[in-house]
Amino acid sequence: MVQYTLAQSPEVKLTVPGKDSAKAREKAMDQLIELMEAGKLPTDLSEGFGPHQFIEVKELDLVNPEEEDAITQAVQVLSNLATLKLKVQASRVDALKIRAQIDKLFTDEDVSEAEISDLKEGFKVLKAYAQANLRYREARAQAEHARTVLDQALRSETETPKRKSDKAE
Repeated sequence: MVQYTLAQSPEVKLTVPGKDSAKAREKAMDQLIELMEAGKLPTDLSEGFGPHQFIEVKELDLVNPEEEDAITQAVQVLSNLATLKLKVQASRVDALKIRAQIDKLFTDEDVSEAEISDLKEGFKVLKAYAQANLRYREARAQAEHARTVLDQALRSETETPKRKSDKAE
């Protein structure tokens, strides 16, 4: 979207789709003519006006690109944490069952080949769970910072930051 205004009436804003181009200026000219015909243009353009006389209105980019990057990175970190949490939760029950079976290896109790085979297959699940759990714990530590970044970005100008003592009340 591009916006144009007139030097004679800066309060008039004409918005057209696309970027600044001859075609966009022609569309803005059409809108200007409609305003003139409807009697809604506060300026007299009796001396003439052409598309080349439009002034493009540029939006001020008030957001620091570094802050935007930090927010994007924070969201990615939190998304990764959510994915890892699901993966850990999904494999936790099976992994804990297998972990309980490992204790059989340290007793004098007889173990069948089938139990050993099941245990060996279970080691894959146990390994996957343990690795995912480690990654989850690391991601959780990183996500604390990400949560702080997002909280600061979401805080409005009128809000005051809460102190830890305020939360307890």
